Amino acid sequence: MLLKYFYDTRLAHASYLVGCQKSGEAIIIDPGRDVTPYLDAAQAKGVQIVAATETHIHADFVSGARELADRVGAKLYLSDAGPAEWMYQYAGLYDSQLVQEGDAFHVGMVKFDVLHTPGHTPESISFLLTDKGAGADAPMGIFTGDFVFVGSIGRPDLLETAAGVVGSAETGARQLYHSMRRFRELPDHLQVWPAHGAGSACGKGLGAVPSSTVGYEKLFNPALQFDDEQEFVDYILTDQPETPYYFAVMKRVNKEGPELIKNLAPVTVENPSQLSAIADKHLVIDTTAAGEFAAGHVPRTINVPTSDLVRWGGFFVDYDEPLYLIGDSGSLDDLLRSLRSIGINNVAGYFDAAAVKAAGLRTESYPSVPPLELRGRIEEGDVTLLDVRSATEYHAGDIAGAEHRFLGSLLRNMVGISKQKPVVTQCLMGGRSAIAASLLQRAGFNVIDMQRGYQAWVDAGLPIRQEAAALA
Repeated sequence: MLLKYFYDTRLAHASYLVGCQKSGEAIIIDPGRDVTPYLDAAQAKGVQIVAATETHIHADFVSGARELADRVGAKLYLSDAGPAEWMYQYAGLYDSQLVQEGDAFHVGMVKFDVLHTPGHTPESISFLLTDKGAGADAPMGIFTGDFVFVGSIGRPDLLETAAGVVGSAETGARQLYHSMRRFRELPDHLQVWPAHGAGSACGKGLGAVPSSTVGYEKLFNPALQFDDEQEFVDYILTDQPETPYYFAVMKRVNKEGPELIKNLAPVTVENPSQLSAIADKHLVIDTTAAGEFAAGHVPRTINVPTSDLVRWGGFFVDYDEPLYLIGDSGSLDDLLRSLRSIGINNVAGYFDAAAVKAAGLRTESYPSVPPLELRGRIEEGDVTLLDVRSATEYHAGDIAGAEHRFLGSLLRNMVGISKQKPVVTQCLMGGRSAIAASLLQRAGFNVIDMQRGYQAWVDAGLPIRQEAAALA
């Protein structure tokens, strides 16, 4: 048997190629939209991708299952374990098999047994893997998807917070409790292969280690230590990460069937002379580094550096409106790959950053000021201090007088922020606050970015509040 691990750091997304070397066949588990790495790996290993499957209808990235069915004729194994409203609507377009609890299928001599493990989503399934080709008569591991992670467990509230299904968070939490209890009954030796690692918004406190075992998770995973259902429900519904806006779009897209890459319209390089007029009407994201943007940028553009585009792009982009990009020469393909991984197919044009600079269009800037220089103005109330970190970070400690506005919500909600005095943006280290400064400046605010953020404030020995939750 062949097992190959793929990890997309931008999405904290893990996927897998499982191959039978005797038959020369392979399946992809929880594929991402860009299927090229799987095709390249299969060719290098001398196997043919004959199937694809996924553990549930994903909310945080576009699935590549349909893409593999179209590109190489992969048979799809898709969950039939959820309610009618969470069935795969595109399954009938391809060779597919709907599976549920108790079903099994083979790829060569590798057997996959299906377990229904609801909670993160109603249709969530896991796959027990048995290597029949090696003579095994018992499973060696389990693909858990977003059910059990290393050090954590999948959040059950996304149908409510992302898709608006009222009351589904508690229902999912209770389903998850019973799935968790079932997981604890599995043999300790089983390897655990999840679909996400640290940084994913599909759970809280995910570990950075790529795999684990059932026995280790039973000992040390905090979500697996509960024997009281209500205590578990209270735990799992508390302190979850903020839900990105685009998660609702992903649930729909992956249920209905993502558009095939070959059908997406090409994106052309635009003349910089059109940029100012476009920025007045549409969202333009400048992907250059934060420091360069702060020193000079085109008015009414926002800054999301390339490395942050997947993490934050889905919070800001309207999926139904044209989007334009500014980026370094040769970066367009990578930018499109990043945006398309979260379903942003509406990029209407691209501007070369060097050409924009040469055209003299970078006429606006904002200052980045160290905490020591800002302290007096903050304490005297001469500026408005906005803390754009997550709620969990903010509640762990903040700067006195700070107003909490989560970065992901800022573009859509600036109500109540005064334009009568400058606004200082602050995060932990300066990356998110720079993005926030660009959003606020686009909306007409006089902005200052706190250099190196809360960490620099603490390092300078300046006072903080340790219990912001009590004051929020």
